[in-house]
Amino acid sequence: MIFPVMKLRNLANQTLLCGLVLACAALPAHADKKNQLEKPMAGPRATALRISWIYVAPDTSSQKLDRVQIGRELVVAEKSGPWVRIYANTDIQEAQDKDAPILGTDEAPPPISGWMAAKGIVVETTAGGDQVLMGEAANQESLASDPRGPANAAQSARLLYRRLVEMFPNSPLVPEAAWRAADIQWQIQKADVSTRPSAREKENWLRAQMDEDEMKKVIKLYPHTRQADLAAFSLIDNKLCGDWQGTTQCPAKESEVYEKYAIEHPDGPRTAQAIYLAVYRQAVLTDMYASNGDDKKSENAKSHAHELAAKLKDHFAGSDFAWRAGALVFKLDEGIPVYGIDRD
Repeated sequence: MIFPVMKLRNLANQTLLCGLVLACAALPAHADKKNQLEKPMAGPRATALRISWIYVAPDTSSQKLDRVQIGRELVVAEKSGPWVRIYANTDIQEAQDKDAPILGTDEAPPPISGWMAAKGIVVETTAGGDQVLMGEAANQESLASDPRGPANAAQSARLLYRRLVEMFPNSPLVPEAAWRAADIQWQIQKADVSTRPSAREKENWLRAQMDEDEMKKVIKLYPHTRQADLAAFSLIDNKLCGDWQGTTQCPAKESEVYEKYAIEHPDGPRTAQAIYLAVYRQAVLTDMYASNGDDKKSENAKSHAHELAAKLKDHFAGSDFAWRAGALVFKLDEGIPVYGIDRD
């Protein structure tokens, strides 16, 4: 399910040159304390850009202990030539707990210590390390949209974005990395929720909800930023009806939600889209009210659709959403149904 979803987001963000979630060190660990390795008192944090083996000794002929996955949190205890002794922490567990389908989680790897090749490891002291992590995370995210890409590419991208936030907190890329990590989690959960029978329920509270914690942290920690605007738009998903079921309550309520967003985020990257979605719902209400014989409400909805479309044209003239809204109101003026069965 992740491939088409991630592809849409990649296309929407392909012009970005820079770029979630506050440092994940504050998140609770879920493994029993007795099974956790104690972190060394000193040592830089690090992460791996490739899947690497951990050995008992700094020698490829020694016993293999485990494999470190891309983006896993590491602490470097010491170096020996081309080798580093690392502690692989359990941060991957909480990431999987939130990203996994609601009806089950994958088993997280245990904490472990050993030697691994220093090649392909980014340490928090690495010059330009934040840019390297951003680039590799974007590479992994792109692979997630490719059907031939690794199955866990989206998760790898998410973990790398999280590592950037943790390891380079002063980087100008942190807000974008935080948003992208939260967005990947949101899309994974959204795809999972959409496959459930409850996804067709009219009331939003009758279906599973996406976890809002990371999106809300982006809004709180990076207020009045592009990333906060994006996070606020994503949160609307949890307020939408699963299926309108032919009732006017859903499109009316959703139109209000999108209009409110546009007012609160007048220049956001999703504002034009929000206004268009409100126009569409007003067009739908025009048809619904007309089919119910309520001509006054139908005319009011049609008039409101025109007002919103005009606002789009005035403030976002170069946007496809302005043209799409114009096409919608043209259909309304021509008496062409936007929703339901053609009445001709």
